[in-house]
Amino acid sequence: MTTNPRLEAALALHRFGFGPVAGSIAAIADDPRGALLADLERPGAGRVAAANLPNSGQAARAFFEFRAERQAKEKLAQRAKKETEAKGIVVGAADDSAMKSNGDASAAKPEPAQTRQGQPPPPLPTQLVQNEAKIRIEAAVAAEIGFVERLVWFWSNHFCVSADKILSMAGAYEREAIRPHVLGRFVDMLTAVESHPAMLVYLDNLESMGPNSVAGINRDKSLNENLAREILELHTLGVRTGYSQDDVTHFANVLTGWTWVGLGEPNHGGEFVFVKRLHEPGEQIVIGKSYPDAGVDQGRAVLADLARQPATAGHIAHKFARHFVVDAPPPSLVAKLTKSFTDSDGNLKELAKTLIAAEESWTPERTKLKRPSEWIVSALRLTGAQWAAGRIMSGQALLGEPLWRPPAPNGFAEDESTWIDGLSQRVDIASNFAERVADRLDPVALIETGLGRLASAETRDTVARAEGRAQALALLLMAPEFLRR
Repeated sequence: MTTNPRLEAALALHRFGFGPVAGSIAAIADDPRGALLADLERPGAGRVAAANLPNSGQAARAFFEFRAERQAKEKLAQRAKKETEAKGIVVGAADDSAMKSNGDASAAKPEPAQTRQGQPPPPLPTQLVQNEAKIRIEAAVAAEIGFVERLVWFWSNHFCVSADKILSMAGAYEREAIRPHVLGRFVDMLTAVESHPAMLVYLDNLESMGPNSVAGINRDKSLNENLAREILELHTLGVRTGYSQDDVTHFANVLTGWTWVGLGEPNHGGEFVFVKRLHEPGEQIVIGKSYPDAGVDQGRAVLADLARQPATAGHIAHKFARHFVVDAPPPSLVAKLTKSFTDSDGNLKELAKTLIAAEESWTPERTKLKRPSEWIVSALRLTGAQWAAGRIMSGQALLGEPLWRPPAPNGFAEDESTWIDGLSQRVDIASNFAERVADRLDPVALIETGLGRLASAETRDTVARAEGRAQALALLLMAPEFLRR
């Protein structure tokens, strides 16, 4: 437990937020814990202003049309090339421009003014991802405290999907399935996540068919168990918690028929739909309980019961404590979080409050290494530097945490051993970043802004002795106190 108010304020902003901005340590020093709790009570906490962004269905349909149009242009170009070759035209240097104007559909059009004067706009898929990334990064950089945004990032990683599998929906998924429920009930987030088309695509449930369903019989296809298995193993109960292979299979039967409207449908393509002909008929027994065939409600009933399983409470509590406090959280903290989750029926705001109230959460030892994305946002907050979504995304990818592209369904790792080897790459990024922004900054003064009482005498001396502002800023960004939560 810390006793110095300014020390606790700096600790609060690094451990539970994205690090301080100018004046924020002093602003919350009177009551750091109260400031974190107040962040949970802000109107619209967790939401983002995204009125101009498409929802997941609209984004998927736009991407579908983009790919269809591109394919058509490629076919026209190939067709024109074959027609030219059939006429026996030998293309040499003199004929090259004629072939382009007559055969290449894209070259036949005048070059857009934006292309002539500067960089052309990125293709639609890139625009979709970067626009979503901009909203996400902006919310974290501009946050007064940042606790709720950290909760959003935690739950988005817990229930991760991958842009490598469903590029058009990755950002919209976070807005639609995670943000509305980040301070609500776990069962509501669980239901929203598992029925979201992005998750159904990511975990291969779109064409999972009951072996005795109409579609399964007619098409000689059957189950895909990926979604059921990951819900049990990663999203709710955790590994080795008593469920069997039969439970996985029965649950996969329950989830048959959870799919989306085909993207070729112009008005509702990409939206969730329950298709009865894919659904395995009859009751299913999952974790010792019988669930009658009630269509889509059969799956919702299983999810509701999984959300209330004691193993789920323990799994979530341990992962929550591990993310915010320490890789090996004390059993007493996990016990408090487990009790909070159980007693509140999975109220995630109460879970967050319990985390802040627990003395174990305020240990002055800071052993958690910030993930690359958190470290980058901390640097932007500290310096007030201008940023571009594409550049930030490139930096995250270079450091091994590409945005919305986890390596597996269990998301990005939380333990230090996964990220410690990447510190050399952080040195390079810190140096390049400092070269661009340090001329208008005073790194010595930034020690007080970004670390305050957390800064050691060694760090203060190292920054003060640097050869120039750029080196001093890079050293500050790479100081152990700034790298850790």
